[in-house]
Amino acid sequence: MQFAIQTGLAILTEAGLSFLGLGVAPPTPSWGRMLAEAQTYLAAAPHMVLAPGLAICLAVLGLNLLGDGLSHLTDPRRRERR
Repeated sequence: MQFAIQTGLAILTEAGLSFLGLGVAPPTPSWGRMLAEAQTYLAAAPHMVLAPGLAICLAVLGLNLLGDGLSHLTDPRRRERR
Protein backbone atom coordinates (compact mmCIF):
# COMPACT_ATOMS: atom_id res chain seq x y z
CA MET A 1 0.00 0.00 0.00
CA GLN A 2 2.23 2.82 1.18
CA PHE A 3 5.27 0.89 -0.05
CA ALA A 4 3.93 0.78 -3.61
CA ILE A 5 3.19 4.51 -3.64
CA GLN A 6 6.59 5.39 -2.18
CA THR A 7 8.33 3.14 -4.72
CA GLY A 8 6.55 4.96 -7.55
CA LEU A 9 7.64 8.26 -6.05
CA ALA A 10 11.22 6.98 -5.82
CA ILE A 11 11.15 6.03 -9.51
CA LEU A 12 9.92 9.51 -10.45
CA THR A 13 12.52 11.18 -8.22
CA GLU A 14 15.39 9.13 -9.62
CA ALA A 15 14.26 9.70 -13.20
CA GLY A 16 13.95 13.44 -12.59
CA LEU A 17 17.37 13.70 -10.99
CA SER A 18 18.95 11.61 -13.73
CA PHE A 19 17.27 13.78 -16.36
CA LEU A 20 18.90 16.81 -14.76
CA GLY A 21 22.28 15.06 -14.62
CA LEU A 22 22.25 14.57 -10.84
CA GLY A 23 21.45 10.85 -10.83
CA VAL A 24 23.53 7.70 -11.08
CA ALA A 25 26.88 7.53 -12.88
CA PRO A 26 26.76 7.18 -16.72
CA PRO A 27 27.50 3.46 -17.15
CA THR A 28 24.45 2.63 -15.03
CA PRO A 29 21.21 2.68 -17.07
CA SER A 30 18.54 5.17 -16.02
CA TRP A 31 15.24 6.12 -17.59
CA GLY A 32 15.82 9.78 -16.78
CA ARG A 33 19.17 9.83 -18.52
CA MET A 34 17.64 8.01 -21.49
CA LEU A 35 15.08 10.81 -21.74
CA ALA A 36 17.78 13.46 -21.46
CA GLU A 37 19.87 11.82 -24.20
CA ALA A 38 16.81 11.42 -26.45
CA GLN A 39 16.02 15.11 -26.01
CA THR A 40 18.90 16.05 -28.31
CA TYR A 41 17.35 13.92 -31.10
CA LEU A 42 13.77 15.01 -30.45
CA ALA A 43 13.36 16.87 -33.74
CA ALA A 44 14.82 14.06 -35.87
CA ALA A 45 13.55 11.01 -33.97
CA PRO A 46 10.71 11.82 -31.56
CA HIS A 47 10.03 8.13 -31.02
CA MET A 48 13.20 7.83 -28.91
CA VAL A 49 11.47 9.44 -25.92
CA LEU A 50 8.54 7.01 -26.05
CA ALA A 51 10.25 3.93 -24.60
CA PRO A 52 11.68 5.48 -21.41
CA GLY A 53 8.71 7.81 -20.99
CA LEU A 54 6.19 5.00 -21.29
CA ALA A 55 8.29 2.78 -19.03
CA ILE A 56 8.25 5.41 -16.29
CA CYS A 57 4.51 6.02 -16.69
CA LEU A 58 3.59 2.35 -16.74
CA ALA A 59 5.83 1.48 -13.78
CA VAL A 60 4.44 4.27 -11.60
CA LEU A 61 0.84 3.63 -12.69
CA GLY A 62 1.23 -0.10 -12.10
CA LEU A 63 2.65 0.43 -8.63
CA ASN A 64 -0.12 2.87 -7.73
CA LEU A 65 -2.79 0.44 -8.95
CA LEU A 66 -1.11 -2.39 -7.04
CA GLY A 67 -1.08 -0.33 -3.86
CA ASP A 68 -4.72 0.66 -4.35
CA GLY A 69 -5.74 -2.95 -4.95
CA LEU A 70 -3.88 -4.16 -1.88
CA SER A 71 -5.47 -1.40 0.15
CA HIS A 72 -8.94 -2.49 -0.97
CA LEU A 73 -8.16 -6.11 -0.09
CA THR A 74 -6.68 -5.50 3.34
CA ASP A 75 -8.69 -2.55 4.70
CA PRO A 76 -11.76 -3.91 6.52
CA ARG A 77 -13.61 -0.59 6.24
CA ARG A 78 -13.30 -0.64 2.45
CA ARG A 79 -14.23 -4.31 2.19
CA GLU A 80 -17.63 -3.71 3.86
CA ARG A 81 -18.71 -1.29 1.11
CA ARG A 82 -18.98 -3.97 -1.57
